[in-house]
Amino acid sequence: MNTKITLAIQKSGRLNQGTIELLSRCGIKVSNGGNHLKALAEGFPMEVLLLRDDDIPQYVADGVADIGILGLNEVLEKGKDVEIVRKLGFSRCRLSIAVPSAVSYTGREWLSGKRIATSYPEILRSFLKENSLDAEIHTISGSVEITPGIGMADAIFEIVSSGGTLLSNNLKEVDVIMKSEAVLIANKNLNQTKIELLKKLEFRIEAVRKAQRNKYILLNAPKNRLNEIIGLIPGMKSPTILPLAQEGWFSLHSVVNEDDFWEVIGKLKDAGAEGILVVPIEKMVI
Repeated sequence: MNTKITLAIQKSGRLNQGTIELLSRCGIKVSNGGNHLKALAEGFPMEVLLLRDDDIPQYVADGVADIGILGLNEVLEKGKDVEIVRKLGFSRCRLSIAVPSAVSYTGREWLSGKRIATSYPEILRSFLKENSLDAEIHTISGSVEITPGIGMADAIFEIVSSGGTLLSNNLKEVDVIMKSEAVLIANKNLNQTKIELLKKLEFRIEAVRKAQRNKYILLNAPKNRLNEIIGLIPGMKSPTILPLAQEGWFSLHSVVNEDDFWEVIGKLKDAGAEGILVVPIEKMVI
């Protein structure tokens, strides 16, 4: 029996591009689905459904798709009974309250009695309830940002990435309610075979994610400062140390977390390290 796992992804847009890139780095090539619902995958026992992102939770909950990749905001908005397997670290955005630039926003209590336009009414409703706020929700399917300007709403609750759209509509972001990114979700009733396939896919994703979070570093260090430099760049266990042709010098190879990268590099230079090379990591399996 040739069992495959079915993955639902966004048909087009930024989330689609990030998903296809992630799958490619995992060794999975998805053929161009064009206007078709299905696409073929090479390099993994998988078939791919190309859908509207707001349809994906329903498809996964119903078992039409076994797993899906979409924004956390859509998962929470739809409220379907699916498992959030892991966050994927791309397509990051936030859902925020924005008001006209001239408004003096004094805090969340300002929202009471106001009209708020949004395309995420369920998330907004939960937020208002949690904060004991009584506001009128206007559900809008598109162009939410124009509603304050035409007198339809006092504020909006919408996705913000760069903030450029808000600025062009004379709005300002005043309160970040939640942060979102792409997530991998799964049907809660997968059979054992598909659970094993999901684990294998997770293994590939984790190898790619670890590589993205780390850099491979090579440097030359004088013998008399070797221990000091080793203390600055602990690798997965310890740095690789190789003697150079020049007596009294060694080459060190290790891995540095991207969050600590610039701080570590500065300390290494101060400690006498020379010839520092930093290389991206394609995959990282521990």
